[in-house]
Amino acid sequence: QVQLVESGGGSVQAGGSLRLSCAASGYTFEYGCMGWFRQAPGKEREGVAGIYTAAQSTTYADSVKGRFTISQDYTKNMMYLQMNTLNAEDTAMYYCAAVPHSKCLFEWLLLPRVYTYWGQGTQVTVSS
Repeated sequence: QVQLVESGGGSVQAGGSLRLSCAASGYTFEYGCMGWFRQAPGKEREGVAGIYTAAQSTTYADSVKGRFTISQDYTKNMMYLQMNTLNAEDTAMYYCAAVPHSKCLFEWLLLPRVYTYWGQGTQVTVSS
């Protein structure tokens, strides 16, 4: 049974940084696609960053390029999202998600509908 658990959210002032973590169990990191998503109240869930693990290729939403970095640690079955220069528009619930390689393409990394497994989310609040 696959379980994803996010942590690291919190409240921060604009311009600050946070690092989100996603702990995976029952899931083989090396053969899947993984991503970070966020959802603000009244808005649709949107892709923030994704990683195509076999090629270690990454992609980012335009709104976070140059500020956020996605990474993985296979040895610990962990995925991370380093978020720098945060602003109020980054306030949302953040989710990590995973899907087996057989069901994803690099071009789909930021599409929520592609993903099979989801964590429960961690809240990020940025005050201006």
